Amino acid sequence: MQSPSSSARSGAAGGTRRRGLLAVGLWRARFELLQYFRSGDTLFFTFLFPIFMLGLFSVAFGSDGDVQISPGVPPISMAQLYLPGMIAAGLLLSGFQNLAMDIAIERSDGMLKRLGGTPLSPVSYFIGKIGQVLVTGVLQSALLLLFASLVLGVELPTEPERWATFAWVFVLGITTSALIGVALSAVPRTAKSATAVVVPIALALQFISGVYLTFSQLPEWLQNVAGLFPLKWMAQGMRAVFLPEEYAALEQNGEWDLAGVAIALAVWLVVGLVLSRVTFRWIRRDA
Repeated sequence: MQSPSSSARSGAAGGTRRRGLLAVGLWRARFELLQYFRSGDTLFFTFLFPIFMLGLFSVAFGSDGDVQISPGVPPISMAQLYLPGMIAAGLLLSGFQNLAMDIAIERSDGMLKRLGGTPLSPVSYFIGKIGQVLVTGVLQSALLLLFASLVLGVELPTEPERWATFAWVFVLGITTSALIGVALSAVPRTAKSATAVVVPIALALQFISGVYLTFSQLPEWLQNVAGLFPLKWMAQGMRAVFLPEEYAALEQNGEWDLAGVAIALAVWLVVGLVLSRVTFRWIRRDA
């Protein structure tokens, strides 16, 4: 039986170790951010790409003014119509695509093997990765909103409850995307194949989830397929924030179904957590 003093020492040691893991993880997050912003191609394709696409679609399809995509809903600008999907796509790119490719490349280049030979804990490593994703996701969404409001003239919501919805959809969405990205990073066998594996998946999900195409105009069977994946629910949650209330009638069940959004993203978060825990290795099993 442990004495009170030994139990206290054990608890203190555990607390010190947790603080050490967090401190190293925060240092890794700073390192990851510096590396991220020094990479021009990564910066564009996962950070600035949604902003570029929002501007492109607004200019290309918005020259005739506001559009009414269905009877019974008020006309809105193309920029407002595309904004929710682009924010959701930004979360997918920052979390899923960025981490899946980044970790796969680090594993192929031997970086993870070298890190595995150091005292660095996988916990600190992933605190760094997810910290980088959270910071870049916040900055990306802020830039999207500023660009939409100041340049494209989109009127942002003023109701506090809408911004509360934005906050929890954002946190659930980017965390889920990051964990699924970690899990998928185990699939590419080489750095060259990482792009070929990850980018087509991300692109296909964007097309069927209401990012580039209006979700209500997709065939019902394709909407059902999209509902199996988290991006559809992220985009639906963002539409509830930025589109007029009348647009809820265009969703599959005729309402925003925010409870369904929360449940779907929570399920995918758990799936991503389990898969990333099971599949992550400093080196591939077949190496």
